[in-house]
Parts: sequence; structure tokens; C-alpha cells
Amino acid sequence: LFRAHLLLFLKRKNVAGGGSRSNPQMFFPAGGGGLGCVFRCSSHRCCECLRCCGRRDPRPRTVWLGHPEKRDQRYPRNVINNQKYNFFTFLPGVLFNQFKYFFNLYFLLLACSQFVVEMRLGALYTYWVPLGFVLAVTVIREAAEEIRCYVRDKEVNSQIYSKLTARGRLCGSSTARACCLVNQRVPADMIFLRTSEKNGSCFLRTDQLDGETDWKLRLPVTCTQRLPTASDLLQIRSYVYAEEPNIDIHNFVGTFTREDSDPSVNESLSIENTLWASTVIASGTVVGVVLYTGRELRSVMNTSNPRSKIGLFDLEVNCLTKILFGALVVVSLVMVALQHFAGRWYLQIIRFLLLFSNIIPISLRVNLDMGKIVYSWVIRRDSKIPGTVVRSSTIPEQLGRISYLLTDKTGTLTQNEMVFKRLHLGTVAYGLDSMDEVQSHIFSIYTQQSQDPPAVKGLTLATKVRKTMSSRVHEAVKAIALCHNVTPVYESNGVTDQAEAERHYEDSCRVYQASSPDEVALVQWTESVGLTLVGRDQSSMQLRTPGGHILNFTILQIFPFTYESKRMGIIVRDESTGEITFYMKGADVVMAGIVQYNDWLEEECGNMAREGLRVLVVAKKSLTEEQYQDFEARYVQAKLSVHDRSLKVATVIESLEMEMELLCLTGVEDQLQADVRPTLETLRNAGIKILDLKKGKNKRLSIQIQAVKVDKMFCLWLFCLKYKSEQNIELCCKYKSREGCDGGNDVSMIQEADCGVGVEGKEGKQASLAADFSITQFKHLGRLLMVHGRNSYKRSAALSQFVIHRSLCISTMQAVFSSVFYFASVPLYQGFLIIGYSTIYTMFPVFSLVLDKDVKSEVAMLYPELYKDLLKGRPLSYKTFLIWVLISIYQGSIIMYGALLLFESEFVHIVAISFTSLILTELLMVALTIQTWHWLMIVAELLSLSCYIASLVFLHEFIDVYFIATLSFLWKVTVITLVSCLPLYVLKYLRRRFSPPSYSKLTS
Repeated sequence: LFRAHLLLFLKRKNVAGGGSRSNPQMFFPAGGGGLGCVFRCSSHRCCECLRCCGRRDPRPRTVWLGHPEKRDQRYPRNVINNQKYNFFTFLPGVLFNQFKYFFNLYFLLLACSQFVVEMRLGALYTYWVPLGFVLAVTVIREAAEEIRCYVRDKEVNSQIYSKLTARGRLCGSSTARACCLVNQRVPADMIFLRTSEKNGSCFLRTDQLDGETDWKLRLPVTCTQRLPTASDLLQIRSYVYAEEPNIDIHNFVGTFTREDSDPSVNESLSIENTLWASTVIASGTVVGVVLYTGRELRSVMNTSNPRSKIGLFDLEVNCLTKILFGALVVVSLVMVALQHFAGRWYLQIIRFLLLFSNIIPISLRVNLDMGKIVYSWVIRRDSKIPGTVVRSSTIPEQLGRISYLLTDKTGTLTQNEMVFKRLHLGTVAYGLDSMDEVQSHIFSIYTQQSQDPPAVKGLTLATKVRKTMSSRVHEAVKAIALCHNVTPVYESNGVTDQAEAERHYEDSCRVYQASSPDEVALVQWTESVGLTLVGRDQSSMQLRTPGGHILNFTILQIFPFTYESKRMGIIVRDESTGEITFYMKGADVVMAGIVQYNDWLEEECGNMAREGLRVLVVAKKSLTEEQYQDFEARYVQAKLSVHDRSLKVATVIESLEMEMELLCLTGVEDQLQADVRPTLETLRNAGIKILDLKKGKNKRLSIQIQAVKVDKMFCLWLFCLKYKSEQNIELCCKYKSREGCDGGNDVSMIQEADCGVGVEGKEGKQASLAADFSITQFKHLGRLLMVHGRNSYKRSAALSQFVIHRSLCISTMQAVFSSVFYFASVPLYQGFLIIGYSTIYTMFPVFSLVLDKDVKSEVAMLYPELYKDLLKGRPLSYKTFLIWVLISIYQGSIIMYGALLLFESEFVHIVAISFTSLILTELLMVALTIQTWHWLMIVAELLSLSCYIASLVFLHEFIDVYFIATLSFLWKVTVITLVSCLPLYVLKYLRRRFSPPSYSKLTS
């Protein structure tokens, strides 16, 4: 009942607290208002109670500029809290998380039972010291993490922003309701009102939101941008109507209305007018009004609380402990049954459960957790995979059990460096070796236009063909140079300042910014063939011809790329001729139904895709002035719609997308990272199945990546490693077509994977920061799995089984002892002996197994087939578990019966002989288990033996000090130890001789 109430309390606390700890480097402020204190709550604690701003369904909202009293609902405060607990819930919460598992709850009940006199078997510290040690380590670890979260939250919440009010700009923390931002992180989801940039736009860095490092262009509200000063924003009567909060970071529906103008102004708001939280202003100063705060932020809604990952190895160990608990109950019942259930037999059952409690080793969890820390430290220290980060130290063994590798190509297998490779016009294709022909065609077109020669009759057929081809090439290059979202930015280079470089279009000072590296590659290619993008603002674009002439175009409409449409378009007017042209480019799967009929598009797209190129189809359509005016009227009306805006806008745009003229295909290559092919070959030889998660017209389309066949299924930017015991694929979360293929907004998916590995690429680090393991290059994955994954799994398997063996040995001796003495529930060892056995006497040698390895790392990399054996789970299976159980029963019985047979007069001699033999047996068994000796293993063996010998002086309460100094004691212990260990050594030798393991030949 207590656990149920505590669980309910923690759930309620979690609901009220909010926040996410998935990524300590991604902070989500909770803004709370609008410009001039819009959304200011009457109480600063308004979001701390569910009644005030609770979990009601999200609703659309109307935000008045400068009038907070007109708010229609209350909103969360602009404060973040990533802490899991507070001061009052920390200790109860930590203890609850520990004791909700049967393993720890079992030992707590054992320790508490010792307060009952009838159940007490020895000193209280025998049970409470080990349990207290485990809990102390956990509490200290959780406290350190909570302190780190508190410091990070305080730092973010203390950031200073400029707040615009009727009295001017005031400094305020991130709890301010509105901000003027200068190269700062956006504290809340906002609408972009004004900018200081001359071109009337600003750039936004979104790598911490969507994983893309390319800057995004954002546009202010036209009405507010035209105001003379920022303070005029508070003098107008205007408001923003916004849709309800949702998780879609790529779309937004809203309107801006100004009522005090004649006529009133209505503007549609889209994603281009937004500034989402966790993005950074990259240029100029911006003023925005806050729309969403707290848990309503797009970034927060896209981030789920990470689950505590439990590897397959831990699940197998938990299953073994359940079997051991069953054995504990059976043995206790048998002991009481042999007493014929005499007297208060139910108390005897409890006493036997306590007496044989060592069957389930409390040190097992501690040893495995410490082993995980060692594995993580070794991975980070590996000089051959520099920069590798272990963010989840609980599942390193899972790296040794990977069956499927689900990977994205861009930024994971590739460098995310785009290079233009192919221009295909249907009848002719131009590659890198023939780009000079394209350049000559462009040069000839603009040379002829500048000379304006008179019409010549009687042209030869060859001349006509040549002119026609030049015209086709020119139209294709011109379309590529105009249809994009790239903006040229001019920077000072030490010789020329920024203003002068922008005025004269200096090539050496120009940098292209776009939301996609593909776009930049296309524009750079048009520059290389003679048609250069030199200027762009919200309403115009300038191209420079090979002769230096500037072509001016007016941007009438832009239809940005979306993941639903898979295409982007632009309508421009040529200022020199007045012609209006609609250009469009997109994926072949959608463009095939838009362009005029042709018989080569599908075939050539397939050919270029098989070469590993990213293919785009480019088309155009000429519009008359009347056609455009009709379209514009319908388009503006659709954009002002609040309900079903996306559908209405798409319908209007689709009215233009008919019978478009196919101009060309473009092929861009994303260069592979170093050693991708041998790494993929290594993984394939290791039995790992590789699947490329990439969008495409056929989710089951097979493609070739460097001679390794993978399946093209779903769309994820990240890649994750996922193991399923049943041989089938299961995606880590539901695929949603509206979600993009970018790292940041797919964080939840990599968190859901059983084992996620992120590659730090140029698209951003968001997925990498959310991953369990981060690597800097794809080729490092081979060593991470083949060496560290394999070693971690095999070492933990050996360590867990040896800890179980250690506990079963002493439990077997206790069972034999009780059986001989008429099934009495009397402990064989008491006090410090029982604690020292599993700590200072045997802990170091047993734990040194985390340094053992069967083959060298070079051999593991050279023969990845060794990894296949791990997929079957042979190092830790029911078979190996049964073998260790039989060994434990054999050795425990030999030691106990040997001591009973060889002791002479006093009972204390039995304790001395059996306990010493037990310690020596454990040390010898560790030595027999080790395959590759490390100097620390030798130190551990000698240190443990020395500690035991030295402690004998202080154990006179349990051991006869004078007896252990006699020759009789020495030969009896030697005989018992040899009988318990020598047969096992002989069996191990024979097995390695006649049935050697797969790696034995490699080690020799």
C-alpha cells in the first residue's frame, strides 16, 4: 500500500514538474507571455498547480501586443526544471526506485527481519552493512546528478534578455514575457515582429532543434517590420491568432491582425515567421512576441522522457536470480520437511530462508554495475576510437548482442559534403569531365544576347541543333540558379569590409547560407558554369552572367520544401522582359505526375540513384499576368484561412502544378566517410544485418551502398542499433510522415532504441547527444562492437556466473552443515566472516575478471566471425549456469565434508579448515578462469590472500589462532583444496584439448 501511494505521489509530481533530462545540453525555457508583458500571470506560481494551468486540452490563443490584461487563458511560466526530484521527494523517490525491484526489496526484508528476536541469526551489521553500502552508492550518484541538473537549470534561467515595454527596453531574465534578442538563444516559441537587418530578414541556427547546422531564413511580419521604431509596436492595436500547441516544428498556422488601420490589415503567419525555442539568432537584432511556453514549447513536446534502458544481459541475469530464489524456497521447505514440520515450523521456514539467503548474492548487482563503469572508462580511453562518448553506462554489454543495424546514409555513412556530379537533359548527360561544355553553352547564350545579332536565314542543321542544345542547357542552369532558398552573405576578409563586398558582389567574401547542403551545392555549381547568385532579399534576386551583367528577378511567391510535398517552387518575374515563370524541383516520385509525359524520367532517375546520387527533377511553367493575378488572389485567401490552411494552400498550388515542362535532372553526391566499405563488410561478416533507413518511393526498395546490400525502409536521420530475440525488425517508434529526416526531432526514436549509437556529423549533434554511445566517425563502430562490445559481454557473463558460484559454494556448505547437525537452522559462519568472504577476501580477484579477454583486439577486428558466437548467447545461458551450479555444489560439498571428516576435537576447527579452504578454492578458481593475465589480476590475488592471512590475528572469536599455525591444519586445508579444484582443472584441460573453442587457434 505504501509503494502504491508513493508511486501515485511521484506520478503527480512528475506531471507538475515537467521538463526532460534526455539531453543535458538542450535546455527548454518555459516562456510565458507576449510583448509588453502579454501572458503575464497574476501569480508567479501559476503553473505549479494543476488547477491554474493544468493538463487541459491545448487550445488556440489570441495574443494582444502590449495588453496582457486581454489574455484569454493562463500559460506556464518561463522557467525550466530538469530535476527528477525536489528537496522533499529526493530520498523517498530514490529509495522507491531502488526497492520497487524484487532484488533489492528482498534484501531489505531480510535486513528488517533481524530486528525480530526469533528470526535473528547473527549481528545486525551482517545484513545491514552490505545493503547500506549499495544504497549509499546509489544515493550519492543520484544526488550528484540532481546537483548538476540544478546548476544547469539555474544557469539557463538566469540568462538576461532585453524586454520591450512602454518605458523602453529593460533587462530581464529568461522568465521575461517578451524579448529583443541579439545573437542569443530564443527563450520561448515566438512570432518574429522586427529585425535590424537591412534586407528585412534574419538567419536562425536550429541545430539544437532539428539537428541541421545550416542556417534558416526567417521573415518578420510585414506590417510590424514597416513601423519606424520598435517602440511603435506598443502603440498599435494588433493581435496574433495562433493555432493550439502541437509537436510539428515544420509547420505553423496563424494570422496577424492590425485593427487601428484603415482598412484593417490581415497577414497570414507560417513557419517562416516563427522563432522556436532552443534556436539561436545568427544575424542582427530581432523583436518577437511570445506564443508558447513551458510544456507547450515545440521542443519540449518533441522530447520524451528517456526510459531507463535495461540490456538483454541484465534481463537474463534477473531471470537467473529468480531461479535462484526458487531454489532458495525449495531448499528451505526441504529442510523443514525433513524435520517433519515439527513445532513452529513456519518460523523455521523463515529462519532457513535467512540462513540460505546467500544463494542470491547481494554483491552481484554491485559487481556488475562497477564492471559497467570500467567498460565505459575503457571505451572512452581507447586511442583508436578518439572522441567516443558513453552516455549510458548501463548497457555496454548490449554492444555485444547486436543483430540489426538501422542506419541513415546522410551524415552517418557520408560526410554530408555535397558535390554536384550530373546534369541530365534526357538526350544528353553532363558529368564532371564535361562541365566545360555546359560552361561554353552558357557563355555562348549570353554572348549572343549581348551582341543581339540579326536573324540569319538558311542556317545549317548543325547550327540549329547547337543553338537548341545551348538554349536547353541555359534554361536548366537558369532554373537551378533561381529555384532554391539560398541566400548569399558577404563577410569581411581583412581587405574588403562587409559593406563594400556586398556593394560590389565580391566573390572572395561571399558565403552561401541555406537550410540544406544540397541547395548550396547546386548554387555553387551554377556559379562554376557562369551563372552566379550574387544577391537576394525577401522580394528580389540577382544573378550575374559570365560577362558581368546583373540579371534582376522579382520574387513573387515561394513554396518551401516540406516533407509531405517533397518539392519546392518559386514564381519569379524577369525585370528585363516582364516574363513570369514558375520553377519547381523535387523528388522523382512526386514530379513524375506533374511534368509533361516523357519516356526517360523514371529510367534515368533509377540509373542515377543506383550510382548513389541524390536526384532532383527540375521543371518550369510560363504564366501570363492574368494567370498569376488569379492565382495570387486565391493563394492569399487560402493563406488567411485558419482552419485546414495546409489543405487549402496545397489545393491552390496544385492548380499550377500541371503539365510543367521537364528541364533536367540533377545528381548530387554525398561523399562517403573514410573506411565505410570495410566497416560495413566487417559488420556483415559478424552476422549483423544492415538496413538503411532512408525515404523513398518504395519502402522495400533494395539499393547498393558500397557493395553491401541493405533495405530501404523508413525515414530517420539518426541510426540506432536494435536487437530483438525474435528474428524480426521492429522500429523504435511509430513512423509519422510529417516528421522530418533530421537528427534533432528524431531524438525520441533513438531514445526508444534498445541501444542507440550517434555519429557526430555536420547536420548537428542532437541525435548524438541523445544516443547511448557517440562516435566521431562511422568506421569507429566496427571496433566499438567487435572489441568493446564483445569484451564487455563476455566479461560480464564470466563475472556474474562467478559471483553466483561464490554464493552457491557457501550456501552448499551451509546446507551440508545443517543436514549433518539434524537440520538445525544454525549459521555456519557469523559476523565478519560472512561479510569478509564476499568483500575483502574474494572481491578483488573476482572483480579482476573485468580485465580478462580471450583474444587480442587486433584478432577480434581481423576475424569478425568471432562476434557471431555472442548472438546465440552462449557465454551466459542455462547450460553454462547449470554447469556453474554443479561446480558450486561439488566444491561446497567437498570442502564441508572434508572439514567434517578431518577435524579432530573442537567445532572451531571445522570453521578454520572449511573457511580457509573456501577462500583458497575461490582464489584458485579465479586463476583457472582467467584466459589472459593482467598484472592487476596478480596483485588482486596476492592482496586478497594477504588480507586473509593478516586478519586471522583478529578473528580469534571465530578461528583458533594456535590451531592454524600447526602442520595438521596446513595439510588438511591443502588436501581439501586440491580435491575441490584439481578435478575441475583436469576437465578443463581435456576439454580445451579435444573440443577447443573457436578462438583457441587464433590465440595460438
